[in-house]
Amino acid sequence: MKEIFVSVDIESDGPIPGEYSMLSIGSAAFDEDANLIATHEANLETLPGASQHPETMQWWSTQKEAWENCRKNLQKPELAMIDYVNWLNDLPGRPVFVAYPAGFDFSFVYWYLIKFIGKSPFSFSALDIKSFAMAKLGSKFHETTKKKMPKKWFSKQLKHSHVALDDAIEQGYLFMNILKDN
Repeated sequence: MKEIFVSVDIESDGPIPGEYSMLSIGSAAFDEDANLIATHEANLETLPGASQHPETMQWWSTQKEAWENCRKNLQKPELAMIDYVNWLNDLPGRPVFVAYPAGFDFSFVYWYLIKFIGKSPFSFSALDIKSFAMAKLGSKFHETTKKKMPKKWFSKQLKHSHVALDDAIEQGYLFMNILKDN
């Protein structure tokens, strides 16, 4: 079965799922030939009883446009996750979770999928773009930063905006360019 690389970016109001909420999720699906084949995005209502982390909210106060973007057209988390799984299941291959950093984004997405769906179409694994770049460059993990990656890996048109779908697309192209360069 073909693999579909699903670049995922989330925005949240704190560092861990459950205690804090995933505010938005954006996903960009790429086929094995590096073609962007589908996108999905959702803004979620906060979890009942969840908190907002003070440091995260301080950071959000510096990102007014991105904050406004992730607080419009809100969906109940359980409905957003059902819609997300349906979208993943309609992709023409097996989805592979890809993110930068995967540890953060995957923890929220996996928690929400298990909480509201009971299972994850990604299983319990994720591909971390930074780790993949580290292996490709032969560098140390903490030295592997976007600033030290080859410029040819990045799209000149796409910028990191903290809007989940925009960032998922940008990071998806980064991953596919590293993969093509491998």
